[in-house]
Amino acid sequence: MKKYLALLLALVMVLSLCACGNSTGAPAATEAPAAEPAAEPAADDLVSLAQAEGELVVYGSCEEEYLAAACENFEKLYGIKTTYQRLSTGEVQAKIEEENGNPSADVWFGGTTDPYNVVAGEGLLEAYDAENASHLLSDMYRDKDGYWYGIYKGILGFMVNTDELARLNLEAPQDWQDLLKPEYEGLIWLSNYNTAGTAKLVINTMIQKYGHDEGIQYLVDLDKNIQVYTKSGSGPSKNVGTGECVIGIGFLHDGITQIVDNGYTNIQLVIPSTGTSFEIGATAIFKGCAHPNAAKLWIEYALSPDCVNLAKDNGSYQFLVIDNAEQPSQAAEFGLDPDNVMDYDFEDAKQNIGTYIEEVMNAIAASGADTGAERFKTE
Repeated sequence: MKKYLALLLALVMVLSLCACGNSTGAPAATEAPAAEPAAEPAADDLVSLAQAEGELVVYGSCEEEYLAAACENFEKLYGIKTTYQRLSTGEVQAKIEEENGNPSADVWFGGTTDPYNVVAGEGLLEAYDAENASHLLSDMYRDKDGYWYGIYKGILGFMVNTDELARLNLEAPQDWQDLLKPEYEGLIWLSNYNTAGTAKLVINTMIQKYGHDEGIQYLVDLDKNIQVYTKSGSGPSKNVGTGECVIGIGFLHDGITQIVDNGYTNIQLVIPSTGTSFEIGATAIFKGCAHPNAAKLWIEYALSPDCVNLAKDNGSYQFLVIDNAEQPSQAAEFGLDPDNVMDYDFEDAKQNIGTYIEEVMNAIAASGADTGAERFKTE
């Protein structure tokens, strides 16, 4: 009996020790280390996911030569079929608004941010936390919520045909107020406020420079000297060298393209003497796009030297806004300074540009001016 009780006691002790070995109440020092949090997907994973989608569709609002080079290089680097269409920023905005969350393209590339901000406010862009955004020179060059990222900076100014001015015995305008002089009647070209981001920037610049009412009145007075409003912001620059346009308002890098690439040495660039503003050319993902991973990969690519360094070799001489890019020497050679610009209120532009366009067009019409399609080009 004693032997039986001893054996029974021993068995109970063994079972107790086993239970303690499996207990969740064991000292922390004896526990296995906690698992590390799951890491964010690596760049290689994004590439694989994008390649599995196999396709990317780009709407581009930069110049077509640069757009084509950027898309061809993306396809070459990643083996993803890349198609593109060149549209003005206003055309992209109208198209994306019409498609309303079911976009026919995946990403937007190039063009000033004013229309980007409008469609972002309408919920038609997809936020993305881009890794390569760490290379941006300033937080100014990104949307605070990740709806768009800057890729270049362009300076607003005038391009004049020196041959035509000499023939007409006229001096080149040196500032915004000079453009209102009666001797320039019918000599000035600007882009269409409804279709071009460049023209939207002109509206915001005048309102911020002179005040709301005075800025709109300035544009009404300027209209008296404008011959035509082109669909695209680069339209005036392309007609200055030929003399069809004597004075063009637009981004000065477009004038550099005409001088350097097309040989129009009769073009003079003018930086307005009392100050000017600037565009941030951007890139973004359309909400609801068919190829979301390829779109994210595009954003990383667009914020890399692989993309932006192609600009200067393809007729685009904007200042670049990432710290590992190679700045185009031509912009500095023509006297452009990316920091010599007025403070620009992006938030006011973002919130009010739609209203401002309507107010300007109504004021021009009320003055009795022609606002038809022959003058305000849409094709």
